[in-house]
Amino acid sequence: MSRSISILGATGSVGEQTLDLLRRNPGDWNVIALTANSNVAGLAAAAREFEAELAVVADEKCLDDLRDALSGSGIEAAAGRSALCEAAARPAAITVAAIVGCAGLGPVMAAIEQGGTIALANKEALVSAGEVMTAAVARHGATLLPVDSEHNAIFQCLQGGKIADVRSITLTASGGPLRMVEDLSAVTPEQAIAHPNWDMGAKISVDSATMFNKGLELIEAHHLFPVGLDRIRIVVHPQSVIHSMVEYRDGSTLAQLGPSDMRVPIASCLAWPARMDTPMAPLDLPAIGEMTFFAPDEDRFPATRLARQAAEAGGAAPAVLNAANEIAVAAFLKRQIAFSRIAVLVESVLEQGVLPPAPRTLEEVLRVDEDARTRATRILEPA
Repeated sequence: MSRSISILGATGSVGEQTLDLLRRNPGDWNVIALTANSNVAGLAAAAREFEAELAVVADEKCLDDLRDALSGSGIEAAAGRSALCEAAARPAAITVAAIVGCAGLGPVMAAIEQGGTIALANKEALVSAGEVMTAAVARHGATLLPVDSEHNAIFQCLQGGKIADVRSITLTASGGPLRMVEDLSAVTPEQAIAHPNWDMGAKISVDSATMFNKGLELIEAHHLFPVGLDRIRIVVHPQSVIHSMVEYRDGSTLAQLGPSDMRVPIASCLAWPARMDTPMAPLDLPAIGEMTFFAPDEDRFPATRLARQAAEAGGAAPAVLNAANEIAVAAFLKRQIAFSRIAVLVESVLEQGVLPPAPRTLEEVLRVDEDARTRATRILEPA
C-alpha cells in the first residue's frame, strides 16, 4: 500500500535525495505536492516523473514557464508564498520540509496545522520559531521527525529511552573545510563551500565552515530534546562517522554511526517507525581505521559560543542570530565581506540595542526576522 508524500524544496539537496529514495522504491509512494524556489526545469521534470498532483514555484515570475513545462500532464501548477503554504497544507502521510531559510517557516507551519508527520530539514523553523512551532505541534497533534543527521541520530539513540534518564547529548561536528586554515580572513567562497564529507548547498556549507551550522543545531536540539542547554555538548569529529551521541545516567552512551550521506537520515524519517533499504554500503570500520575528537575552537570559530548565548537569552535572540547570519553568509558568497567578518556581523546585530520581546506567533517571528535583516544590512561593510 502506497503512502502519500509532499516535498517542500524538491530541487534542493535534501529534496533531490528524497526523490532518489522514492525512485528506488517504486510503487511505495504517492506524491501529492512538490515545490521549488525558481528551478522550473527541475521541478517540472520531477513532477512529471512522480506524477505529482501539484507543483509550486515560489517565484511568481516563473509561473508561466512552469505551466508550459507541465502542459498536457494534468499536474496543477501554482506560484507564490501563499501557494507554498497551500501545498504544505494538503493532507499527506508525510511532508518533507526542506525549504532553506526563513522562507520555509510559513510552509512548515501549514504542514504542522494539517496534523500529519513532518520530516523537518528546515533548521530555521525551530531556531527562529522554536516555541511557536513546538506549541503548534502539540496543539494540532502533528509529529516532527528530524532530518538533520545529528538530530536524527539523537532521535534514533533515544528510541526506548526516556529524556529524564539522559545525562547529556553530544552533537558531533566535522569542523568543516577550514579547521586547519590559519588565515580565515583570506578564505574564498569556493574554499568554504568545499566540504570534505558532505554534499550540501552553498549556504549550509558556509555555515558548516563557520560552525554556525552546529550553533543552529544546538538551538534546534534544545527544542527537540529538552534536556537543558547545559547538557547539550558539541565535539569536533572530522571523520563524520558518529553523527551524535546520547549519554544516559547509568553511564551508557549510545551513538549512531553511518556514512556521510543524507539519504540515511531521510530514509529513517520516511520509514519511521520501521526501516527501509538505501543504496549505502555497509560501514567498514577497519577501512575507517580511527576516529578522532576535539573540543571546538571558539576563539577562531565563535559561532557556537554566539548560538549558545542566544539560546540562553531566549526570546527573540535566536531569530535575530539566524537572520543576521543569513545576511552575512549571502554577503560573503557575493564577496562583499571577508569570511572572518561573518561572526563579527552576527555578534554586532545581537549586541545592537534592546532585543524585541519573545515572539508568540509566526507573524511576530517574521517581523523579528525582517527587523534583524534590516539592521544587519545597515551595518554591513566591505571587508
